[in-house]
Amino acid sequence: MSLFKYLFTVTVVSCCFLCRAQGQALTKQYYNEPHRLQIHFTPKEHWMNDPNGMVYYNGVYHLFYQHHPGSTVFGPIHWGHATSRDLIHWQHQPIALYPDSAGYIFSGSAVVDHKNTSRFGKNGKVPLVAIFTHHSVKGEQEGRNDFQNESLAYSLDEGRTWTKYKCNPVLKNPGIKDFRDPKVSWNEVAHKWIMTLATLDHITFYSSRNLKDWTKESEFGKGTGAHGGVWECPDLFSLNYQGKKIWVLIVNINPGGPNGGSGTQYFVGDFDGHQFTPFDKETRWLDYGPDEYAGVTFSNTGNRRLFLGWMSNWQYAQVVPTQKWRGAMTVPRELSIKKVNGKYLLASTPVPEVNKLFNRSFKFKNIPATNFELTAKTGKLTGPALIKMTGAQLKDLSITLSNSLHQKLIVGFDESKNEFFIDRTQSGNVGFEKDFGKRHTAPRLLQTPNFNCTLIIDKASVELFEGDGLTVMTAIFFPDEDYSDISIQSKSALNMESLTVSSQN
Repeated sequence: MSLFKYLFTVTVVSCCFLCRAQGQALTKQYYNEPHRLQIHFTPKEHWMNDPNGMVYYNGVYHLFYQHHPGSTVFGPIHWGHATSRDLIHWQHQPIALYPDSAGYIFSGSAVVDHKNTSRFGKNGKVPLVAIFTHHSVKGEQEGRNDFQNESLAYSLDEGRTWTKYKCNPVLKNPGIKDFRDPKVSWNEVAHKWIMTLATLDHITFYSSRNLKDWTKESEFGKGTGAHGGVWECPDLFSLNYQGKKIWVLIVNINPGGPNGGSGTQYFVGDFDGHQFTPFDKETRWLDYGPDEYAGVTFSNTGNRRLFLGWMSNWQYAQVVPTQKWRGAMTVPRELSIKKVNGKYLLASTPVPEVNKLFNRSFKFKNIPATNFELTAKTGKLTGPALIKMTGAQLKDLSITLSNSLHQKLIVGFDESKNEFFIDRTQSGNVGFEKDFGKRHTAPRLLQTPNFNCTLIIDKASVELFEGDGLTVMTAIFFPDEDYSDISIQSKSALNMESLTVSSQN
């Protein structure tokens, strides 16, 4: 649970997702609001932060999320719920888990207990089991260190309704102030469940045969990686690279991200069912932008490893200038391993299902990028857009989104520094927080001169993917008028071999 350290004592309520598939009436009612994202998950109203309990079962993706139904700032947290069959079009569902006498329902995960190890299954029904952190506000106010404990809930109707386990908590806090965000998965080799838990400034691994009785296995992370803030929302999984199993450990951190505030770091290495051993101790980031945090993956998705993050930053999440709602999710991303200079790196790309959102395309070949007014060729930008660019050699590049008020957001590449950037210094409303209006950067990790770059543009967000997802940046912005123009400039003789711009009718 990415906690804001309680700088405010607030009451917030749970929020539910809304999607365009819910009908034209709702689209007209909610999607015309200022800064309302059109192709990203946003709550209908009130506060939303971390994605939780993401699981795929019987053709349905379940997305749970941190949520409280009565204010646009953080407070008493529930698990909201949304479902989808394609990762793109979502239906909001009733709140899954409510706070109770044990505390708020902080972040966690959900699994399909195929073997009924928990014995929650009855009459042949396979249980879905949620593992979450109970956060006791009373315990925190009393100054205790054991106010966060891990608990269970289960569903026997494919996630529609949930029952909390009568013997909660199943993992009691040994006296660690930050003891939260359990991410659980089945380890086939060890034949047991592995819990990856955020514990203050490191990760602690636990194991269980039945999801109810847990044994400490090992710790990882003290003195390794970034430690600018508390470690949160971890995830452990394996990916295949040319027949070799590579284990990935995701650790979200706040503050201490690569561009300030919140960020998602990762480690690659081996996991033997007991101990995680990294291949090296370098600090690496899954997303270098300022606005991807608390990202974790869906469970039970077979050979696909699907990632989703909260599209905000705790530096300003509670003061962004949206009126009825706060918080959004990134587009779903598919993770893979790439090898660069002998090192294994984690890459993320938009899931192919994102292409369903766009039904009109303009394609160009061999475009000199010296000064290319894109909207003169495609028409004004009136909604979300998907831009894909390829070329033989990447040089200085600026892609500018602008409006009639001369507000602009610039996404580009600085050849002299070999880094990408998102510059929102003149992007519109930046005065709500002192560090929002900055130029954020990310190193280019692809070693070859050729480039492939994808931009996903929404009403108030941009996501950059380059080098088959080796370099990723996510940023939100708040212009006083929607951006309508796109231009591409280069100080060098940059040639785009292909340029595709996709939009919605």
